[in-house]
Amino acid sequence: ERGPRLASREDEDVSELVAERFRLEGIRVLTEHKVVAVDQYARDKVVICEHKGQKVKIPCDEILVAVGRTANTDGLGLEALGIELNPNRTLKVDPYLRVPNYPHILGCGDVAGPYQFTHVAAHQAWYASVNGLFAPFKKFRVDYSVIPWATFTDPEVARVGLNEQDAKAQNIPYEVVKYGIDDLDRAIADEEAHGFVKVLTKPGSDRILGVTIVGAHAGDLIAKYVLAMKHGLGLNKLLGTIHIYPTFNEANKYAAGEWKRAHKP
Repeated sequence: ERGPRLASREDEDVSELVAERFRLEGIRVLTEHKVVAVDQYARDKVVICEHKGQKVKIPCDEILVAVGRTANTDGLGLEALGIELNPNRTLKVDPYLRVPNYPHILGCGDVAGPYQFTHVAAHQAWYASVNGLFAPFKKFRVDYSVIPWATFTDPEVARVGLNEQDAKAQNIPYEVVKYGIDDLDRAIADEEAHGFVKVLTKPGSDRILGVTIVGAHAGDLIAKYVLAMKHGLGLNKLLGTIHIYPTFNEANKYAAGEWKRAHKP
């Protein structure tokens, strides 16, 4: 990783936990290492990095290159039609997913952006279909207000809404509560007792601004908070909901309990 830590879009405590779990599994984590070349000596493959001005050679069995992606919009004749593209080659579409100068052409999914996730593509597909069928009589702006995502490392990292570094960058006041999954009975029984649920709330309120979950099944557990944020449910509602024991989902209720203890009358 050429940056100072893994998962730079997430909070530092998330990066530290994931990196520590990797190290416990025997994975050598190299941060601030920029790949500059690859080579081969006899049968040995070598990745060559720069680290603090020094060249570092890393022998390996296989080299996996994953350096991002660009929308595949070449060869469709878009330029000939005057259809404008964004710098990353995605279609420029309006809030109704229509190409501005050709409203009968709509785009959804990775080719339209701005979020290149399969679940966002499915979300957009409904809007593109309805707007394509019923406009101008009825049309809907795409709702991007609550977009979750997960990084499928082990442990998984899932997030919806703001995290601490985003809130600070945007000068949004917040309070934070954290529940350690190492305390959760089901996680202990499954030998997955690591990670946490971290919830940001509006100061003095149970309104959820964002949630980060690190641990086993984090991508599944975040769905409850996505639902809560989408429909304006606060932590008090989560705390008052019965959860089956013993399940990982109890971690969400216990996080709400941590908030309640910090705000008890």
